[in-house]
Amino acid sequence: MDVLAIFTAVMEPHLLLTVLLCTLYGAFVGSMPGLTATMAVALLVPFTYFMGPAQAVAAIVATTTTAIFAGDISGALLKMPGTPASAAYVEDSYILSMNGKPRTTLFTSLIAGVLGGIIGVIILAFATPQLARLSASFSSDEAFWLATLGLSCAVFVGGASVARNFASLFIGLAIATVGIDVAVGHPRYTFGLEDLYDGVSFIPAMIGLFALSELLRNAGSGEETRLGRISIEPLFTGLRDAWREIWHRKLAVLRSGVGGTVIGALPGAGADVAAWIAYALSRRFSKTPEKFGKGHIEGIVDGGAANNAAVAGAWTPALVFGIPGDSVTAIAIGVLLMKGLTPGPDIFTTDATLVYTIFGAFLVANVLMLLTGGLAVAVATHILRIPRAVLMPLVLMLSMIGAYAIMGSTMAIWIVLVLGLLGFAMAWAQIPLAPAILGIVLGKVVESNFMVSMMKAQGNLMGFFERDAAAVLGVVTLIVWGLLLVRAALEIIGRHNTLSAKDAKK
Repeated sequence: MDVLAIFTAVMEPHLLLTVLLCTLYGAFVGSMPGLTATMAVALLVPFTYFMGPAQAVAAIVATTTTAIFAGDISGALLKMPGTPASAAYVEDSYILSMNGKPRTTLFTSLIAGVLGGIIGVIILAFATPQLARLSASFSSDEAFWLATLGLSCAVFVGGASVARNFASLFIGLAIATVGIDVAVGHPRYTFGLEDLYDGVSFIPAMIGLFALSELLRNAGSGEETRLGRISIEPLFTGLRDAWREIWHRKLAVLRSGVGGTVIGALPGAGADVAAWIAYALSRRFSKTPEKFGKGHIEGIVDGGAANNAAVAGAWTPALVFGIPGDSVTAIAIGVLLMKGLTPGPDIFTTDATLVYTIFGAFLVANVLMLLTGGLAVAVATHILRIPRAVLMPLVLMLSMIGAYAIMGSTMAIWIVLVLGLLGFAMAWAQIPLAPAILGIVLGKVVESNFMVSMMKAQGNLMGFFERDAAAVLGVVTLIVWGLLLVRAALEIIGRHNTLSAKDAKK
């Protein structure tokens, strides 16, 4: 590892400028209700065509890191979390803001997020090379079980019911079957359209499922996105009180930073799951659990540290195994593939400088977030006054341009429109989107490795358990499936008992 080369790459003026601009962009998008970090990254992808690999990934990293924090701004001021990761502690942050401490609340979240992000980067830098050495010996058997485990974890950690999570996953897997059959080379579900021979392009699919569906949902909600009258404390007072809160809870920041990184590394978990789990653990270990949900800063510290640490953690499976830890890293993998780079254990030998440049960009983005995040807090009242009638058409236009730039075909527009309507229908039916996204990304990985292993074992399913690593991953995956079945059964029993109790009251 050439430390000097890595330092030089990270300190390149164009890379630093990219990180600075993207932290500002992430702060703007994240602070707008309904505009998620994933959506911000999806809209950024067309611009990565004009960047080198390190600069492109640095742009994604900087945007995500700041957008995750900035989601707290609209949550604290409007009780409308800008990103799902901010939803865990939105009640506390909103009540604190209404009590005259909006800047204290947001600066606390900002500092906790920066520290959590730095903890995540340190763990990422030390853990991924070791895991890469282990994964270098993986065959199609281990790759199949790992991808299947990723899909299973997406269902297991999802907030919705098991049935809804499975429904979302199968929708994604169904979309992934479009294109040329990997085994026999015959087109499937392409309806004679040559543009679909390579399958449904992932980035237009992301823009449709996330961006367009969110636009449709926001357009139909009729909710105002304007700031009400709030008593705001002086800037210095907010900074001083926020730092005091962080210092008193430094061990909680460390615990949530480490925990968030681990949770983020689980495929399908992401920052929102990390925030919810950290918030629940904070309440469990708190001396005053009765204050949570009523304007308590403790949950904000833990949740803020965990969700930014999870952003770094999600890159662990993405870089080591080529399996996205969340929707953002799924987009990043697509960008790396477009640049001719294949994430996986080999990238640590073929492009080690690039990998460590990514880690450096992570660190720089978190440090710069103190500046850009603080600026976002200071001018939040102006950001949140942008009228919906101006913002939403602008985002729709950028979505369509971005999708078309990816494929260079009008098919991209149709993919965005169809999957946007599908995503809107899924949201209406309370079916989560994350498992569907992982289904689209990992569907072909699961299928191709399954077919290779089946041909290698001549149809013997026990061949999937012959190698030690494959056997361990297979057993873990089967255990997760068993737990999912138990959880589904308990959900059915719970619903039955609820209905029975209602009938008894009648």
